[in-house]
Order: sequence, then C-alpha cells, then structure tokens
Amino acid sequence: MANSRFEYVRQFETHEKLLPDTYILVRIDGKKFHDFSKCYDFEKPNDVRALKLMNASAKNVVLQYRNDIILAFGESDEYSFIIKRQSVLYNRRKDKLSTLFVSLFTANYVALWDKFFPERKLDYKHLPFFDSRCVCYPNLQTIKDYLCWRFVDTHINNLYNTVFWQLIIKCRLTPREAEQKLCGTLSSDKQEILFSECGINYNNEPEMFKKGSLITRKGDILHIDVVKEIDELFDGF
Repeated sequence: MANSRFEYVRQFETHEKLLPDTYILVRIDGKKFHDFSKCYDFEKPNDVRALKLMNASAKNVVLQYRNDIILAFGESDEYSFIIKRQSVLYNRRKDKLSTLFVSLFTANYVALWDKFFPERKLDYKHLPFFDSRCVCYPNLQTIKDYLCWRFVDTHINNLYNTVFWQLIIKCRLTPREAEQKLCGTLSSDKQEILFSECGINYNNEPEMFKKGSLITRKGDILHIDVVKEIDELFDGF
C-alpha cells in the first residue's frame, strides 16, 4: 500500500487476537432460515438434500483449512468448526477467522445449490446468509462438553420438530393445536405421541436427523458420518 497523508486512518483499526494455546470454535448459523426454508419449500421436519448441502459446504471449508481443523459438527442450519489449540491460522485474529469461515461457507452453499436443488433456482431476493462467532475453549474436556451440548440440542430440537410436523401432516392438526398438544410434554411423551398417533417409531428415524453430522479426518481422507463416541473423536489431539 502506497504511503499517503490519508494513511493515518488505519490507526483506528483494531484487530483482536484470540487467546493462545486454546481451542478455537467457529460456529456458523443460518440467519432467518425459517423464512428461507419456507421460501424454497424444504421438506418438514427435515429436508435430506438441505442437510447434505450443509455437509458439502462444510466439507469444503474443512478441506481449505485441513491442517488446522480437528473436526466439524453440523445440525439443521448450523455448523461448528473446531480448530486445534496450537493453530496460528491468520495469527488467531478473531475478525479474520470469523469472516473468512462464514464467507467461504456461504460461497460454497450458493455454488453447490444447483447440485442439490436443480429444480429450484435461487432468487436474488431470497439468498442464504449466515452469521458466525469465535469462542475460545481452554481444554479438551470443555470442547467435549461443547459437543455434548450441541448433540443434546440436536436431539431435543429434532424430536420436537418431528412430532410437531407429523401432527400437522398426518393428523391434520393446525400449528396452534400441535403446539398446544406438545406443551409441557417430556421426551418420552413426545415419542409416545409420535408412535401412537402418527405411526412412527422415533428410533427408526435417520441417524443424521437425530444426531447431526460429523466431518472428521483420517489421514488425507475426510469422512462425513453421524455422532459416535466423543472420546474416540479426539484420539491424537
């Protein structure tokens, strides 16, 4: 950059660096995806193609930063990328990591859209966009607890959404009636309603719906799978 008398404005820029020797979590989350999924008529409660599009977009992010990312976990319209504690990617600048991860993910989501939804063209008035955040975690146990939190969230949300939408689709309830029926119910209650009134055994639902998706690396090969034993995911880290 050429020197000029205007260069003083750079003094106003700040660049926050994330704590050294900590795991970095970059979480990407869809913005107004309820409206987005409605606009493009996603299947309820889960759209397989939409989830696979999320996985494919995340996989390309992991490929871009394969030397720094340990694993990635996705559910619904969010994805979490865990960066190894010794990483110095972009000098651990918070703004760089947050913006580059979310922009790369979004670019892939748009670029891969036609592969998964060839019959539904993206409308420039209804484009997908995501927010992101960076969080530092001090040790491996905290990272494991973070993943447990997201796994539990996946199960809770998916069980509720599965029963809610099946009551609407199969039992012809209104959204208001379905919401009232599920108000105050426990997990076991929801599964019983789903089985007795909708004829669906929740245990037989696809694992990706119930547990989310994991992207892990073994050597130079990336694997997209469902959640298994958490401790096994971090062997060698």
